[in-house]
Amino acid sequence: MTRRDLLAVMASLPAQTLPASALALQADPAANKLHKPKELEGMFEQYLQKKADEVTDSSLRGVASLADWQAARPGLRKQVLSMLGLDPMPERTPLRARTTGVVDREGYRVEKVVFESMPHLYVTANLYLPTTTERTPVVLYLCGHNPSPAGAKHGYQHHGIWLARHGFTALLVDTIEFAEVPGIHHGLYNLEMWHWLSLGYTPAGPEVWNGIRAIDYLATRPEVDMTRLGVTGISGGGIISWYLPAVDERVQAVASVCGTWTAKTQLSLNAVRENCDCVYLPNRFRLDLPAIGALIAPRPFKMLGAMRDEMFPTAGYQDAYRRVGEVYGWYGARDRVAIYEHNAPHQDIPAFRKEANEWLNLWLRKDRMAFDEGTIQRETPQELTVLPNYPKDAVNDHLDRVFIPRRAGVAHTSLSGWERRKSVLAETLRNEAFAAFPKTVPPTEAVKSAVQEWTSRYADASRIEFTSEPGLRLAGHLYLPRRKNVTSALIWLEGDDDLIDAINHDRILPALGRCSTLVLQPRGVGYGLDRQHLTTIKRSAAILGATLESMQVWDVLRAVDYLKAVEPSQAQSITLFARQGMGVQAIYAAALDPRITRVVLEDPPATHWHGPAMMNVLRTTDLAEVAAMIAPRQLVFLTRPAAEFEQTRAIYRLHGKEAAFRIAGGLSEALELQ
Repeated sequence: MTRRDLLAVMASLPAQTLPASALALQADPAANKLHKPKELEGMFEQYLQKKADEVTDSSLRGVASLADWQAARPGLRKQVLSMLGLDPMPERTPLRARTTGVVDREGYRVEKVVFESMPHLYVTANLYLPTTTERTPVVLYLCGHNPSPAGAKHGYQHHGIWLARHGFTALLVDTIEFAEVPGIHHGLYNLEMWHWLSLGYTPAGPEVWNGIRAIDYLATRPEVDMTRLGVTGISGGGIISWYLPAVDERVQAVASVCGTWTAKTQLSLNAVRENCDCVYLPNRFRLDLPAIGALIAPRPFKMLGAMRDEMFPTAGYQDAYRRVGEVYGWYGARDRVAIYEHNAPHQDIPAFRKEANEWLNLWLRKDRMAFDEGTIQRETPQELTVLPNYPKDAVNDHLDRVFIPRRAGVAHTSLSGWERRKSVLAETLRNEAFAAFPKTVPPTEAVKSAVQEWTSRYADASRIEFTSEPGLRLAGHLYLPRRKNVTSALIWLEGDDDLIDAINHDRILPALGRCSTLVLQPRGVGYGLDRQHLTTIKRSAAILGATLESMQVWDVLRAVDYLKAVEPSQAQSITLFARQGMGVQAIYAAALDPRITRVVLEDPPATHWHGPAMMNVLRTTDLAEVAAMIAPRQLVFLTRPAAEFEQTRAIYRLHGKEAAFRIAGGLSEALELQ
């Protein structure tokens, strides 16, 4: 790759991607042979772990003192809010709170409360109030995953009862998933709702928002002393007990139970496959949990972990405690951060309740009273149910479609207006969807081995490999025409749906022998992954600030590098060909790289609502507008494009190149082969 080629491909990438040493990296020891699919998969798994280690080890890099931290803190808080979908913060609309019933018990009462954290987002809760005329400290209890038609709050009522008996007001709030008006937590985990990543949506966002509005509600209660507000919860509630006080400083003390982790240990101990989507943020800023938890400092913060917890393993919560504790040390507040671990599984056990409640009692009441749970008389689900009927206008079950603000589409009427929009869009993509792109460009370190197969009758056939990122190799097949003066090249981006059989090159037969043809398998393709494993990889990528598909876009750019480096005379013009979902990666690669002269698509998705994910793109754009960035280069469809692509055609019309946006009957017509 020449310096000119490098600058051309990287012109659309973040400025920091071109250090002076970009092409002077150490040779990859894995680059001297061809690898089997399982070996390539192993490299990819090691790559993901390396990136997770980087997230954990670099979150607070450059922050070494209280002064450093205080300078970095406002920006970090804004980043957390952005990843939660709370920047800008939603409007604090009227809560429309009401109490639908009261359960009177000796020493306390339970009010059955509902409010709307935003219009038509219903939050059901039980408010436990001690029998006293004095204003009391208050605890917001964030429930975990405890399914019940009466909401998760029913399963955690013993927390409210103990707190009320001991002089606290306690508000137990249902989760979005297990509530009287239920929503979805496991959209990525088992529903393949990958548009969540394209939106930058996580159920942690509305959970934190519900927590903020729950605090707003508590502030309206005359019984409560809001200067003594604590938050606690277990599991899903344990992780929201990190996120909520990190962004809402009204919280004065925290006890998080079974909800502490680091990216490094989540991947190394295979915990991602166990955890709900509410645990993680679409990690655009590549922050680890300890950096987020550090925002709680110097307020009292206790982490409680179970030593037999596969979801939040010991190594993770111990490491997180050490890292957060360092920030508390800068404040001279080491006594305000603590850890407790118990030889238990992931369960709400008495030992955890004792430690959490004694911690809150100490910091909110200055009381060292020993915990004694006593006898708890549990209420039936019916007694704690808030709503008699399901509200017909509820948005709870489709929050992903209403929670994240999105830019309204604009019809462009002038080429100059479009060029301005294109410039803004390119910058947005660099900073959002592709922020995790590598900061250096490694040598391709290509390996090539001739093969004898039926395709050899058409062209010189080879199996090839090259380096996409350090330690990560990509495989493919290269077919070079035997005739002279061939100057065009085709890259076919294979997806797993293209790998039904080894003899799978019928689609590109018209190109064999007529143009140089590279059949590329981007990372993740051809490994034979089952659906659960692939889902875990995709969710892990989001923890690392990317999506699998955005990583594959980088692979396509590296394939262009490979052809330009190895076969420059035969790759003066380059066409990308992709089918179905892989067409999304082709569109983005061409939008980023002007060396790609044509894109040929067969049955591509028309929107990220139904297609592969790119981090945060649906906040500002969608696929048809990104495809317009290819103009005036050729964009060819082998199937009739969806109506959404009329927006793309309109931009070609502004360029005076509508003929470059076309439909072809087959690949030979699309490639204009001679």
